[in-house]
Amino acid sequence: MTSPSVVSALTIAGSDSGGGAGIQADLKTFAAHRVHGLSAIAALTAQHTRGVTAVNVPPMDFLRAQLDACFDDFDIRAVKLGMLATAEVIGVVADALHTHHPAAVIVDPVMVATSGAKLLEDSALQAMRSHLLPLAHVVTPNLPEAELLLGRAIADAAAMRQAARDLLALGARAVFLKGGHLPGDADVVDLYCDEDGLAETSHPRLPLEAHGTGCTLASAIAARRAQGMSMKEACLAASDYVHAALRGGYRPGRSDILVLDHVGAAPRA
Repeated sequence: MTSPSVVSALTIAGSDSGGGAGIQADLKTFAAHRVHGLSAIAALTAQHTRGVTAVNVPPMDFLRAQLDACFDDFDIRAVKLGMLATAEVIGVVADALHTHHPAAVIVDPVMVATSGAKLLEDSALQAMRSHLLPLAHVVTPNLPEAELLLGRAIADAAAMRQAARDLLALGARAVFLKGGHLPGDADVVDLYCDEDGLAETSHPRLPLEAHGTGCTLASAIAARRAQGMSMKEACLAASDYVHAALRGGYRPGRSDILVLDHVGAAPRA
């Protein structure tokens, strides 16, 4: 018997064998927010804190079967999209979203791993622009991803604010643009943009390099949205959650890359 107090969120993303990003980070984030986590694996990666060594994309009919199985049995309040490596994968996912009409779609446009490994085929970039962004209730790029989507450099805070507005014009209902890649030692500023304008949140810049921050942010937004927060509130709360998880981060591998402390940063009931 289902419990009405438990809501479900679905992640459609890649699996990280190292446990720091992707599906694994998404499910940890859902659990930390007391949301039932569902998953459809769109790619398998051989990955650790030092990089990605191989990527395998499952058959498209199996990906669609995962998606239909989740929507058939669960009351899915939010969907988070992560690593969708090919135009074909993007097409299957977009078709499933058109069929099932989830209430909230959070698009993390995963293109490049923290290690620098490319995670998106060239042909998939236009598919993301044309098929996914119009379905997004919010899109959550970092600055390098925003530069790829817009086809130009984003060099300073003023350019970042304009980029947020221009990303909104590509079709998403809202944009949450992450500013961690801006150079300098100033606080990290993230921008939320929708038809009502811009809002920002900032946190002290931490002297560390971490793995899985983008996945965790988008999943925290999905969890908060599934629990009934407005999209703006969900984005700002998710940014706080990621900062707390970074502060508690740890190094399980042989590199200096941190993995986030999802449980330690969990919101208090």
